[in-house]
Amino acid sequence: MERWILAVATIVAMLIPTKHALHMFQQNRYEIGRYSKWLAGNKKMIQGMLVTTLCYIIVAGLLTYFAGFKIFVWVWLVLLLLVTGINVIREKNKMYIKPLVYTGRVKRQIVVMALLQIGLLLLNNKFLPQYACISTLVIILPWILIFFVGWITSPIEALVKQWFIGQAKKILCEDKDLIKIGITGSYGKTSTKNVMQAMIGEQFNTLMTPASYNTPMGITITIRTLLKPIHKVFVCEMGADHVGEITNLMKFVQPSIGVVTSIGPQHLATFGSQENIIKEKMQMMELLPKDGLGVLNYDNDFIRNYRLKNLVKTVSYGVKSRDVDYYADDITYTRMGSSFTVVHRDEHVRIETKLLGELNILNILSAICVARHLNVPWPTIQRAAKTMKQVEHRLELKTINGYRFIDDAFNSNPVGSAMALEVLSMMPNTRYVVTPGMIDLGAIQDDANKEFGRKMKGKADEVILVGEIQTKSIYEGLQEVGFDMNRVIVVKTVKEAFDHIYRHVLPSDTILLENDLPDAFSH
Repeated sequence: MERWILAVATIVAMLIPTKHALHMFQQNRYEIGRYSKWLAGNKKMIQGMLVTTLCYIIVAGLLTYFAGFKIFVWVWLVLLLLVTGINVIREKNKMYIKPLVYTGRVKRQIVVMALLQIGLLLLNNKFLPQYACISTLVIILPWILIFFVGWITSPIEALVKQWFIGQAKKILCEDKDLIKIGITGSYGKTSTKNVMQAMIGEQFNTLMTPASYNTPMGITITIRTLLKPIHKVFVCEMGADHVGEITNLMKFVQPSIGVVTSIGPQHLATFGSQENIIKEKMQMMELLPKDGLGVLNYDNDFIRNYRLKNLVKTVSYGVKSRDVDYYADDITYTRMGSSFTVVHRDEHVRIETKLLGELNILNILSAICVARHLNVPWPTIQRAAKTMKQVEHRLELKTINGYRFIDDAFNSNPVGSAMALEVLSMMPNTRYVVTPGMIDLGAIQDDANKEFGRKMKGKADEVILVGEIQTKSIYEGLQEVGFDMNRVIVVKTVKEAFDHIYRHVLPSDTILLENDLPDAFSH
């Protein structure tokens, strides 16, 4: 009887650690390899769990040896309830940057995790001696079981994925007249997609993949739940952080128009090399049909210098480049937006927009290339550019609690962060930067973050770094250029950063939020 009471208490005590383990597995994209590296990089957390587990084992052994198993059970039961209570209180008060999303996949993982935990406790009750109590592993066990959950559910998820993708392919094949536009790049995909939707949507009934739904399953969900016969254009963002992913997405969606916004070191850690990134992103062009259209950002040297094998028609655009089909001239940047003249052959058209910075001008140019290809008239393009909303979390000027923010919190990269600083430099009064730095840049990550710190001088007046380890390179970059280090603050969490802001910032100041790491990388 005592063993069963202990088993139930153990399962309850493992609920919060199990949730945390599943949460981090989700933020590591359900990839065992990525999850392993993340665990290896969180040595303090692992050491803490190992020390606590060792203490539990010692205490359990001593209690059983000196007081007997029955006394141990009741003492241990009180301890488990106490630990569970503390975990519940902490969980209620914890603010997650990206909370655990209970998708169908996570629900299946929960079932497998529960079965594994129950199975271990049943084995413990039947075969193991009294002093060998699995409940002593209550803190660390879920983190270990995640590996088994991943291995067990992987083939199941592959079957589920293929079935849903097959359904989505069927829907696409049935609509022969649907114009499909694919967008990829190391950065700028989502902003370009939103601008494209706003511009082309003025003339066509258009559907775009929402938020950052740029994976096979995200695109599949969009097609199966949102794509209707009334839609004439489907704007599809395509993301990749491994070799082969753009190729697979192109074969899946089969767009007739493709846009490559940029190529850079984003996800260098998973791609392995810059050459792999270039080759993979340019599959967007290589796999277009011969009667399609490729749209290329010639301000990006990797794109400009790529030798395309596909004979598909291409158009180019740029802000710095002039030997392109569409370029921006006579650019004016203000605190409230931008204006410029689009030059295309003999055409000169003035564009005004609320969007901030050079990157957004590039995004608008790419959308103009596609819109003109689809015969959207210039007055419609001008109206769309003037009325389109700022893209959420991408150089978005907004007011929060009466304070002015430039929200550039989504997936920062070296080019985008530099341009965000340029926008910040135009703002009046005191200028603040809040950042945890950039990730997924592989071997160049430390150098990129250090350069980010260097570029802050003259563009920011005060810097708040989130996470001492994560932002060490930024701190060093600030020191190297002689930034006033009395105006650099390092905090542990985003909450601490905002607490500081609300104590010191005036409504006339400006705060740049540059990148917003998921909880797995906030340390």
